Amino acid sequence: MKKYDVVALGELLMDMTNNGKSGQGNALYEANPGGAPCNVLAMLKRFGHEVGFIGKVGNDIFGQELRSVLTELGIGTEGLVMDDEIRTTLAFVKTFEDGDRDFSFYRNPGADMMLDKSEIRAEMIENSRIFHFGTLSMTHPKVREATRYAIDCAVSAKALISFDPNIREPLWDSMDEAREQVLTGLSYCDILKISDNEIQWLTGTEDFTKGVEWIFERFDIPLVNLSLGKEGSMSFYRRDISSKQYICVKAEPYLQENTIETTGAGDTFNGIVLHFICEKGLKDLKENDLSEMLSWANAAASVITTRRGALRVMPTVDEIRECMGR
Repeated sequence: MKKYDVVALGELLMDMTNNGKSGQGNALYEANPGGAPCNVLAMLKRFGHEVGFIGKVGNDIFGQELRSVLTELGIGTEGLVMDDEIRTTLAFVKTFEDGDRDFSFYRNPGADMMLDKSEIRAEMIENSRIFHFGTLSMTHPKVREATRYAIDCAVSAKALISFDPNIREPLWDSMDEAREQVLTGLSYCDILKISDNEIQWLTGTEDFTKGVEWIFERFDIPLVNLSLGKEGSMSFYRRDISSKQYICVKAEPYLQENTIETTGAGDTFNGIVLHFICEKGLKDLKENDLSEMLSWANAAASVITTRRGALRVMPTVDEIRECMGR
């Protein structure tokens, strides 16, 4: 038995989300706790899983607030490091009429970039069933080395490895470097969550099925989950990674009339996926297992689009059921 169901490594930051204008006509921004890896953990916690976070924030008002939020939500903080010199990363979020968004990062540097290999709590990873990470912890050499060390710990511990590229183009010196790091993540992971635009960028094809086949030809990944925004999602699963045979399932979205923004939707989706893997494992999944997983994941992602932020406002099990009409 392991202490944690899932341990995640990466960025913990404040999403400064536009929340209207003041009486003087000035933009108002709401400080929403965020960061993709912790969003995933928050969703898992809603289903009662034991989870822990590894990362770094500044020892400032934002970092102290973020640590307090993790404690409030029941996310393990023993792997959270407070930096006395570098400030907590901020992400200003601009939301468009359709709910999509753009980001401006204050991260030059940000504390999440400064996580050192020596600060990784290896015992957390060794005591976890699943290790989850993305590429924001691979944008710069210092934190990249720390991430690679954490991956090695997960491999040694025989934990399942989950990867979400979650590409944020402004944070990379070049997209060639981003591609190199995504390929590194693919070479280690067992569970991949990737968005529609990311797989098209990575594989050079507009056809999603061909894009996943491109990944399957090059990497030993059993499960690839593809988020398609308003078009729903798809799951591709191989019982035998040496075979060209795979199961493909597509699930329709649950569209909301009162969508505010899409920040955290992919993380919410991914949290549900990892919940299902915690419950069922990764061996001998059936088509109906994948359909059920995607249906729950789409519904949870739909609910979060009606709220600002994600980390603190993840949907409950009952809210997801209500969205699904169950």
